[in-house]
Amino acid sequence: MQVAILAGGLATRLGDLTKNRPKSMVEVYGKPFIEYQLELLRKGGIDNIILCLGYAGEQIERHCGNGKKYGVNIKYSIEDKLLGTAGALRKAEVLLNDVFFTMYGDSYLFLDFPAAMRDFESQNKLAQMTVYRNYDRYDRSNTAVEGNLVKKYSKQERTEDMTYIDYGANIFRKEALRMIPENQFYSLEDLFPRLIEMDELLAFEVKERFYEIGSPQGLKEFTEYVGVAK
Repeated sequence: MQVAILAGGLATRLGDLTKNRPKSMVEVYGKPFIEYQLELLRKGGIDNIILCLGYAGEQIERHCGNGKKYGVNIKYSIEDKLLGTAGALRKAEVLLNDVFFTMYGDSYLFLDFPAAMRDFESQNKLAQMTVYRNYDRYDRSNTAVEGNLVKKYSKQERTEDMTYIDYGANIFRKEALRMIPENQFYSLEDLFPRLIEMDELLAFEVKERFYEIGSPQGLKEFTEYVGVAK
């Protein structure tokens, strides 16, 4: 199994912490966050990793190298301009398998990757979004699910049936990348509604909460989680 980690954002919400470094290099108990992600992925059965990098990405590449010291294999796709989360995937297309996971560079996810992949491969769809029944608890809910499909997704327009939040991991068939403009800024927030309109976005529900370090509160909660787990 392969995962593309989308780690090219500017991380403005973390203020001075990311003034001269990407989110992935923010330290928690003396260790860059990217190391926590790589360890989690290896334990989850994923050792084929594509790092999609942008702002200050050379720091991540220099630190992680080919991934051997973490028990994984890492290849890099480097943006020379901001392309957004979907645009970064289009740029990395040549490195991607026919079916691959994506996750964000600030997410720490308790996902059964093999189970998610089995569910995806049992159905003939272009993509799968992992979802968590959130009820606005950890962030604002933004997703509505009916049966096995995502029916609504928006971070701007809220409706009462949006009780889920996108958990932070997705699966795509490579052919879905044809829907993404080449060398232009384009986000997954733009891509998901198009897939929903086509009934091509599966929903895979996850029961355990996620952590993220993209906000001061999220970083605080993840730091507390690591402190308890140590």
